[in-house]
Amino acid sequence: MWLQTAGRVSFMMSESRFGLRRVVFSVAICAAMVGLVSGPAQARVFIGLGIPFYGPGFYPPPYYYPPPAYYPPPPVVYAPPPAQSYSEAPSAGQMCYAGSYSCPMDRPSAVGGSCYCLGNGGQKVWGRTN
Repeated sequence: MWLQTAGRVSFMMSESRFGLRRVVFSVAICAAMVGLVSGPAQARVFIGLGIPFYGPGFYPPPYYYPPPAYYPPPPVVYAPPPAQSYSEAPSAGQMCYAGSYSCPMDRPSAVGGSCYCLGNGGQKVWGRTN
């Protein structure tokens, strides 16, 4: 029974060694490929006082960008209805003078043109515009 257990342990150790060898080989191949593909490093040395100098016509970017302008929509305001005049006499416009009747004109017409007003019985009484 001990031999069977020892066999299993030795089998597991050889399997882990094979897996470890496979991982090491893969890492070595990847490192070689990276070394072949990459170029030489370009180092720079800067010696200065830390005061930036910008030539004429060049402005550095701002440290803070302001938020975009917000233009709210105009308030909703309804126009009041037009003022109505309840007087009998028209405020402006033409009048039709038909004998003893006078009435405001519905639509404009030429001065001195013919027009009519409705009489007491609903009949048309012909006249002239002012």
